[in-house]
Amino acid sequence: MATIRVSTIIDAPPADVWADVRHIETHVDWMQDAVAIRFHDDQREGPGVVFDCDTRVGPFRLTDRMQTTEWVDQAVMGVRHEGVVTGVGRFTLGDDGDGRSRFAWEETLQFPWWMGGPIGALLAKPVLRGVWRRNLRNLSARFSS
Repeated sequence: MATIRVSTIIDAPPADVWADVRHIETHVDWMQDAVAIRFHDDQREGPGVVFDCDTRVGPFRLTDRMQTTEWVDQAVMGVRHEGVVTGVGRFTLGDDGDGRSRFAWEETLQFPWWMGGPIGALLAKPVLRGVWRRNLRNLSARFSS
């Protein structure tokens, strides 16, 4: 398994950041590794949302089935990965003072044997950390004046 943590300070209050992040379908606008999102039904918010995310990291492409497991308005969005790569992920959002937000992203992922299992996870960790740091810069840029 690989546990990856990244965070950033966003120059906007948590309510504004949450108003954007709560719309899962827009994650493809700031996540460079997320190519497309397809929902399984009409539910778009709250715990229990099921969606497929076409993911691309370099030459690797897969469809990541996810389900939201945790949803606290303006604070937490948690997911369970149920696709080829399994595990859990969590966005947390907090007030950093002066009208700014601290946005943290943590994922614990398990890779299948054909992707190298634990060794693949170890090798993927710095790559994914770099991709997600760039994603957080993209998210932060959505609030730049």
